[in-house]
Amino acid sequence: MNAIKVEERSLSELQVELRAGRITAPQVTAAYLARIESIDRAGPHLRSVIETNPDAPAIARALDLGRRARGPLHGLPILIKDNIDTHDRMQTTAGSLALVGSKPPADAFVVQQLRAAGAVILGKTNLSEWANIRSSQSTSGWSARGGLTRNPHALDRNTSGSSSGSAAAVAASLCAAAVGSETDGSILSPSSICGIVGLKPTVGLLSRSGVIPIAHSQDTLGPMARSVRDCAILLGAMTGFDADDAAMQGSAPHSLSDYTGALDANALKGARLGVARQFFGFHDQTELAYAPVLDALRRAGAVLVDPVTLPAIETIGEAELTVLLYELKADLDVYLKRLGPDAPVKSLADVIAFNQKNASREMAWFGQDLFEKAQAKGPLTDAEYLGARAKCLRIARTEGIEAVMREQKLDALIAPTGGPAWRIDTVIGDHFVGSSTTPAAVAGTPAITVPAAMLRGLPLGLTFFGNAWSEGKLLGLAYAFEQATQARRAPSYAKSVDA
Repeated sequence: MNAIKVEERSLSELQVELRAGRITAPQVTAAYLARIESIDRAGPHLRSVIETNPDAPAIARALDLGRRARGPLHGLPILIKDNIDTHDRMQTTAGSLALVGSKPPADAFVVQQLRAAGAVILGKTNLSEWANIRSSQSTSGWSARGGLTRNPHALDRNTSGSSSGSAAAVAASLCAAAVGSETDGSILSPSSICGIVGLKPTVGLLSRSGVIPIAHSQDTLGPMARSVRDCAILLGAMTGFDADDAAMQGSAPHSLSDYTGALDANALKGARLGVARQFFGFHDQTELAYAPVLDALRRAGAVLVDPVTLPAIETIGEAELTVLLYELKADLDVYLKRLGPDAPVKSLADVIAFNQKNASREMAWFGQDLFEKAQAKGPLTDAEYLGARAKCLRIARTEGIEAVMREQKLDALIAPTGGPAWRIDTVIGDHFVGSSTTPAAVAGTPAITVPAAMLRGLPLGLTFFGNAWSEGKLLGLAYAFEQATQARRAPSYAKSVDA
């Protein structure tokens, strides 16, 4: 079998080559598996892929032989985060040793959609264990099962989380594209820090069935890729109505199987973008790096409404955490019970006990204070939970994003996704300098981050966010920005930017 080059090749380009018969699905799969061996397992040793699918080569061969029905992802190797169920020879563990040996009863709904679209599920990506909800002092990108994921732009820098492995693997061309999940920042932040495109959809656009949960109010899956077009292709392949996910009721009119029609290189012309200045100013050098970004938007024809303010958004942190803790206890217990009587753990309480018993492996770097706080919460009928959830929706959505978008007649809001990647620190934990992910996360509305600038070799992303079900609008604006700036840079695998 002849080797083919996949480094920095787009999903859409590979799609064209496969359809034309110039390359084959087994060739593409073999090429990505080889890169995983040389870059993830050896070389820079990114540790972004927690395991590869032993059946991926056979699946690729079968797809290559079955030439009748070719879906939009036919023969394209996709990595998925290790909190997404697959009913195959791979495991689904959220990076935790507590779930090693468990067997999900079925593929997650979105995995079913990907397989139907012709994707080769190449493997599972590493993540911040339990999607970063175990500890308030965690080191993002680390899981007991997968180890520590490293940033391909500078190996001593963090990948952020919790979709750490998905972001690093996409940046390093270890897959055609990847699937991540987000509760607050878990797609957007690692995508920005690793220099790729990441889309957090409206909660309810994509099914969460078969996904290890944090909180049903905010959890969503989303595409991560090296370009906006590739994100649009992957998003369309992931959609489909799932009656088992209550958040999807009423989503059908807003769901598309093809989002590429929204991509318009001229979408910024005349677009009104609200500059959310409250998410600027957190770091002087980062602030300077974003000044040319705003100039590029103006040159592309955007009308910048500067500044706009989301009222009281800084007051919802405690309420958001309250919601997440209550829902974590309820939702995780439901998920674990569905694994059946042979599952190694059956409740959040069991996971806490497992971690205590295996502290030398599970809690060598940080503890489980958030798990313990969640376990102490009551049912979802508690007044504390209901009040916190109502406050979150009011401040983030009705009096926040929706009100500002309406009053200022905006097409989208924009802000820095966050600061540059920080040095890995297993003693203190994460120490990021800023983030704009919370409004869209709490409101349950969409947001997309696009590579926008570099700061001493480290990527910075720009986030476009807006009203519910505005994925097409945001993809169009992000695509126009991407085409105008061409800001993305391939990773250098430098040992450090400080060398």
